[in-house]
Amino acid sequence: MNKQDLISSVADSSGLSKSDASRAVEAVFDSISGELGRGGEVRLVGFGTFSTSQRKASTGRNPRTGETMQIKASTQPKFKAGKGLKDSVNK
Repeated sequence: MNKQDLISSVADSSGLSKSDASRAVEAVFDSISGELGRGGEVRLVGFGTFSTSQRKASTGRNPRTGETMQIKASTQPKFKAGKGLKDSVNK
C-alpha cells in the first residue's frame, strides 16, 4: 500500500472525500514528524510508539575504494509496534 492507497482507504472507511482524507493523512504525518523533530515521542495505544534514537559518529569504509571515512552522528526515527498491532498481524 502506498500513500495514495492509504488516502483512498481512509476516504472509503470514513466517508470523507479524497481531498479531505488527503488533508487528514498529511496532518497526521506532519504532526508525527513535528513531534519527533522536537525530540518527543508519539504513543498511539494499541498501535505503537514513534520515537527517536541517537546514532553515534563512527568510522566506515567506502565500498568502492576501501577508503575510511567518518560517518556523522545523527538522530534516527524509530517505531515500536504495540500489542494490538502485533496481535492483528499474527492472527
